[in-house]
Amino acid sequence: MTARRVLVIGGSGAFGSRLVERLLATTDFVVVIAGRDKARIERAARELSGLHPGFAVEPVVLDTATLTADDLKGLRLWAVVDAAGPWQGATPRVAEAAIDAGCHYVDLADARDFVRTIPPLDARARRAGVVVLTGASSTPGLSNAVLDRMTRNWGKVETVFAAIASGNRAPRGKAVIRAILSWAGRPVRVFENSVWQERPGWDWPQAIRIEGLGRRWVSLAETPDLDLLAHRYRPTRAAVFKAGLELPVLHFGLWALAQWARLPFVGSLTGLAEPLRRMALWLDRLGSDRGGMLVEAVGTEAAGRRVRAVWQLVAEAGSGPTIPTLPAVAALKVI
Repeated sequence: MTARRVLVIGGSGAFGSRLVERLLATTDFVVVIAGRDKARIERAARELSGLHPGFAVEPVVLDTATLTADDLKGLRLWAVVDAAGPWQGATPRVAEAAIDAGCHYVDLADARDFVRTIPPLDARARRAGVVVLTGASSTPGLSNAVLDRMTRNWGKVETVFAAIASGNRAPRGKAVIRAILSWAGRPVRVFENSVWQERPGWDWPQAIRIEGLGRRWVSLAETPDLDLLAHRYRPTRAAVFKAGLELPVLHFGLWALAQWARLPFVGSLTGLAEPLRRMALWLDRLGSDRGGMLVEAVGTEAAGRRVRAVWQLVAEAGSGPTIPTLPAVAALKVI
């Protein structure tokens, strides 16, 4: 079988580079990585190729802000994977270009507003004979896969809860920080107490316990799961997603900023991304690089017996950034 050419946008980043490594572990793919910085993308291509001798990674300079279908056609691609982010406030320009170029499209988007822009492209993708898949990441890809398995024989779902607790030494790129700051303190629509209501982002702190990690603090996060958990599983009481930082000083420091952001005269916090990233680097020696994920559902089985199901994942040292890439890799293998 001819190897399929896959373009990974953001292939030099924390998540993109790990996705590339997973793709290189099979002979099914030829990987092309794209970015705006020529020197950085070429350096990343050399480093990634060195990890898998005999499998060259091709670098290409592309800017998603001006990307066209013709740009993709010139690369003779089978699929495009967008692992760059942040997706908050973004348009589906890359997905549209991929469809028009006749390429499959997969992204790791965790932005609620962006994920909503992809379903309207379904008919267009079907006419082009390609697959367009969004949210192939920890949220909502992995969380929903887990819940599909846990609740498959249930008659009714009452509550759904999911949370991600990252380790303090996990990579914290500026794009990730900007994404969180874009909704921290802003109104987040969530299904709770059997009604849709608004709560401030990164509010509602809660201590959870993940076996092997102990207690971690999490707060309300703006993710596609807040829509999908409610619409796919139809819980009668609540569908909530939270996220947390390992060090309480960072978690509650962000909580304090979120309270400040609620004031009417305060604008977006995204301009603080770089200063906050630098401040967090001072604390890198504290905590660990072990993170985890928790998914919990309560409901009744088909026979009427009340049941509670819990799934936990612990990302051991260094493996945390790999987890969000696994749904995308799995999707590419079955398309």
